[in-house]
Amino acid sequence: MNPLDVTEVYRECPEDSLDFEVSSELTSLDLLSGQPRAREALAFGTAMRSEGFNLFVLGHPGHGMHDLVGRFLSERSRDAATPLDLAYRYNFDEPAKPLYLTLPTGTGRVLRADLEQLVEELGTAIPAVFEGEEYQNRLHELKQAMTERQRDAIEAVRREAREHDVLLLSTPNGFTFAPAGQDDKMMPPGEYEKLPDDDRERIEGTVAVLQKKLTRAIRQMPRLAKSLREQINALNEEMLQSAIGTPLAELEERYADHDGVLAHLSAIREAILLHVDAFIDDDPDIPPEAVFSRCHLNLIVDNTGCEGAPVIYLDLPTHQHLVGRIEHHVHNGTLLTDFSLIRAGGLHRANGGYLVVDVRSLLLQPGAWETLKRVLRAGEIRTESLEQAYGLISTTSLEPQPVPLDLKVVLLGERLFYYLLCEHDPDFLELFKVQADLEDELPRSTENQPLFARMVATLARESALRPLARSGVAAVIEQASRLADDQHKLSARHRGLSDLLQEANHWAGADDTAVIERRHVEKAVDQQRWRAGRLRERSHEQITRGTVAIATEGRRVGQVNGLAVLSLGDFRFGQPTRITATARPGPGQVVDIERESRLGGRIHAKAVMILSRCLASRYAPDTPLSLSASLAFEQSYGGIEGDSASVAEACALISAIARVPLAQGLAVTGSIDQHGRVQAVGGVNEKIEGFFDICQARGALNGQGVLLPASNVEHLMLRGEVREAIAAGTFHVYAIEELDQALALLSGMTAGQADDDGRYPEGSLNARVVERLAAFHRVAKKAGAGHRGEATAGADGEAERSDDER
Repeated sequence: MNPLDVTEVYRECPEDSLDFEVSSELTSLDLLSGQPRAREALAFGTAMRSEGFNLFVLGHPGHGMHDLVGRFLSERSRDAATPLDLAYRYNFDEPAKPLYLTLPTGTGRVLRADLEQLVEELGTAIPAVFEGEEYQNRLHELKQAMTERQRDAIEAVRREAREHDVLLLSTPNGFTFAPAGQDDKMMPPGEYEKLPDDDRERIEGTVAVLQKKLTRAIRQMPRLAKSLREQINALNEEMLQSAIGTPLAELEERYADHDGVLAHLSAIREAILLHVDAFIDDDPDIPPEAVFSRCHLNLIVDNTGCEGAPVIYLDLPTHQHLVGRIEHHVHNGTLLTDFSLIRAGGLHRANGGYLVVDVRSLLLQPGAWETLKRVLRAGEIRTESLEQAYGLISTTSLEPQPVPLDLKVVLLGERLFYYLLCEHDPDFLELFKVQADLEDELPRSTENQPLFARMVATLARESALRPLARSGVAAVIEQASRLADDQHKLSARHRGLSDLLQEANHWAGADDTAVIERRHVEKAVDQQRWRAGRLRERSHEQITRGTVAIATEGRRVGQVNGLAVLSLGDFRFGQPTRITATARPGPGQVVDIERESRLGGRIHAKAVMILSRCLASRYAPDTPLSLSASLAFEQSYGGIEGDSASVAEACALISAIARVPLAQGLAVTGSIDQHGRVQAVGGVNEKIEGFFDICQARGALNGQGVLLPASNVEHLMLRGEVREAIAAGTFHVYAIEELDQALALLSGMTAGQADDDGRYPEGSLNARVVERLAAFHRVAKKAGAGHRGEATAGADGEAERSDDER
């Protein structure tokens, strides 16, 4: 069987297939051009205005989904209407429930400045009015008139008393009546006692009548005082109206088309008139600053300068960052808050546009996922703390008026999150009805290759890198095939390609060249592998030093080199592993030592079961399989999973049965089915290169190689050193389709094809296996008969003893 040619293990990108000299000649390309399915899904999801048609973008993290989706949404939103500004204002009727106010774009900051100017103007105009001469004179007139009215009422009683020879006297305790004597002075008590009884009775009767009139006069005083207060209040209101009327009227005329603003200005007018004492009293209950603070506007979303709809990426999607928060300040050891301390969340800022959230970050934040669902279901943004939302606190706090919601939420995440949410959250598909699934790979074809070259040029241009020469673009295309593990595919993960370009640009700078050439790209790839290769080198060093026993020369019975791939982060490398097998007569059992030791996974256990059935159907189709065999991965102390070693395990087991040695210079990978056909496996490039590195480290290569499934040939993109060895004939790669091909290459014998009766050619490897299994069967049958004879003899002896005893 001939090994693969060097052209079959690597698909080059001919430079003459690229019709440019440097990539700067190429026009930029929309990076979603190669993703028609995802692009149409994004276009549909953003255009669909019905409820629940939010988007979930599925893809590998290496896609750079944030950049891809961000560019698309930015283009999409550019022609959309710019949303309104959003503010909160004081609710004069229910202070604990601030009211939201929407304003045309850019009007919010203008209104806020106008209200600040209004407060500043009123702060000087109102005191000036009450300190002015006009107000003081009119207030003095009112008080003087009231004093005169009070004095006139008392004087009327006083004059009437004098007419009846009675004096009205003022004392520290109030007013009192006394009989008048000579010279209008109070009659001494002695003289009063000397008066006739009739005169005393007349005076006492007169005093009683005057006392009632005085009482009525005094009782009028509160009414007069109330009247004075009403007059003063009317005066204060009149003066306030003169101070605030003109500034408020100007604003009302300016914002005549905005009902919300007019309502706020009207409430300001009423509040100032209601709290006139704040501007007059020396120690008012509410200071002027508190009254004026209610006039301001808390502008939480200012869309000035926003072209089109906003696209907001929320990198930390906590509950508060989604729906906003209410801050507090400390005053005399007490936490206080008001409408001016309401802060916007991502939903507020994205309202009218798009909110982009990474689903992993969202699910990691306590309560954030439930908060987002609740907002989308309710169609409004309710700003409250997480404790309030779940009723964990009962303290009084603000309850801002909920803001109507009108936006698209775009979740970015891996496919695993999408399908887990579909399965475990019944609300998910009701709220996120559009999935945009990004392709991991793009077809590599003659028609598609120029588009990929433009994509490479676009990535370099956007990162402000040097342009690439044709050789550099060709090298990137080849590396994209390597990243895709397929000669007919190209990796669509932009982040990895962008990183590669930036590293190649660095090495081009180190060479002081104006363009990025192939050697710079290849050096970047080699440096990436070298930086991540410490553990690979340590692992391979254990093999080359003999600590881990891997034979790469000679022949051994029941032993073959399998190939595994180890993944460490985003770095993978191949490593050979020694697979051994034993075989002896037995009850048809193949013991998987890895499974018995609980080091093997379920897929590997399934592969061994398939292998055992394959052997039974091939070599003992009509008779019991008298075999007791075991399989083990030697010096393996971690878990074993997968079915890619099943071909190697089959070869090792057949070698142990037939006692035919296998070449140790060949390593094997591939999966087997029950009919002996070899199936494709993953990581073939790393597996081949790993075995190549081990063989090369031990000295000059002399014909070592790897057997892999023929269906994996199109996945080969081997690195340069391996290709050079293949071209020189010192290292080989064989593509196999059947188990017999692997056996022939490893054993050096003809495997042999079964005829119509199921017999294999004499002298072939398969015939030798059948002979050995037949010998196993005879041994097992003879051993079984011997056991049955012993059992029968034992039973007869017991019977005889029983008869004697009877």
